[in-house]
Amino acid sequence: MKQGFFKVISRKEFLGLLAGLPKVGLETVELDACRGRILALDLIAGEDLPLADRSCMDGYAVRAVDVFGAGESNPAYLECKGDVAVNEYPRFKVKPGHCARIPTGGCLPSGTDSVVMVEYTHELGSGTIEIRKSVAPGENVMLKAEDVARGRLALPAGTRLRTQEIGFLAALGQKELVVYEKPKVGIISTGDEVVPVDSKPTPGKVRDVNSHTVRLLSEDAGAGTTFYGIVRDDLDALTEALEKALSENHIVFLSGGSSVGTRDLTIQALDSLPGSKVLAHGVGISPGKPTILARVGDKTILGLPGQTASAQVVMLVLGQPLIRCVGGDSPALTELNRPMCRAVLARNSASKQGREDYLRVSLEQRDGGPPLAHPVLGKSGLMRTLVRGRGLVVIPETCEGLYQGQEVDVWLI
Repeated sequence: MKQGFFKVISRKEFLGLLAGLPKVGLETVELDACRGRILALDLIAGEDLPLADRSCMDGYAVRAVDVFGAGESNPAYLECKGDVAVNEYPRFKVKPGHCARIPTGGCLPSGTDSVVMVEYTHELGSGTIEIRKSVAPGENVMLKAEDVARGRLALPAGTRLRTQEIGFLAALGQKELVVYEKPKVGIISTGDEVVPVDSKPTPGKVRDVNSHTVRLLSEDAGAGTTFYGIVRDDLDALTEALEKALSENHIVFLSGGSSVGTRDLTIQALDSLPGSKVLAHGVGISPGKPTILARVGDKTILGLPGQTASAQVVMLVLGQPLIRCVGGDSPALTELNRPMCRAVLARNSASKQGREDYLRVSLEQRDGGPPLAHPVLGKSGLMRTLVRGRGLVVIPETCEGLYQGQEVDVWLI
């Protein structure tokens, strides 16, 4: 595998490559442990939900035709047949001109098709109920199988299970689910200049920041992580670390080995691994252009910039989508995980055509309008640009910048 440096691809092309990467395996997990996981198989409903027509509120179950045209000045009068218990299916039938008192969640008795809210009724005594509002058939009623019918698709494979889906599946009696495994991520920091965070660096040395930030961003994307230490700039040491990390994980993030330089050993180390293939060396984003994407058999390697701020941006833009795709997500859905807001750009911001710029911005709240997005100026490697920033604004590759006063989408970070 001999690859030239910097055959730059776009971010969209990078995301397209993710679709072809091997996914993690499958496992059966208890329902309460499934939040955030990806459903691996289509889930077919084993029963109707609801099992019967049920009232959405307290009131009276009626035939809509019996209260047609009813109002404050022209009420309808019905005879109450009886009460519906919330925990039993009513065994009686409601005849024309009659109604039944019903609680929220109660099953509609036979002969009724709608519910009048209790606020629009009045008990006159001797079982007579005054109805001061008309309803349409099905009004204030959850219809049988309205959520899902037995034998129909409840949730498709590939669904990320949020709290909402967990509640839905609990209602269907799903105690266990087949989901994609949680991706395992190995993290390696490289460079003779990198020292542990508890060391006192001398000039020419820097503390290892990336292992901490990459771990946290990986876990935010749903991965489990293992750190394999700081590896010096030595081909044998780097190859050994990669082999160990690849044997125990689905993905390996390697920071500090993606820049072009005489001491860059990443490509050489990848060359030495059987079945390896560099899919991309260079992505048209800033910061993060020298990012590497490679496969080794059914495992994936992402080479991150050594600069700490650049590595964090690349993790947000490329690394987290990689984790989610290997973990069962569709590449097309990865951007839906971004929390966004609208803002007005506070000053002109230049860019270069042919790359996507990720502009770090702080936000200033204003009365009566969207917040102001202030670009946080500074070199790509300065961490204060992320510390001061509250979001990223994407400057598209097709333009040379954005203008003061322009409304922009801010990716909140």
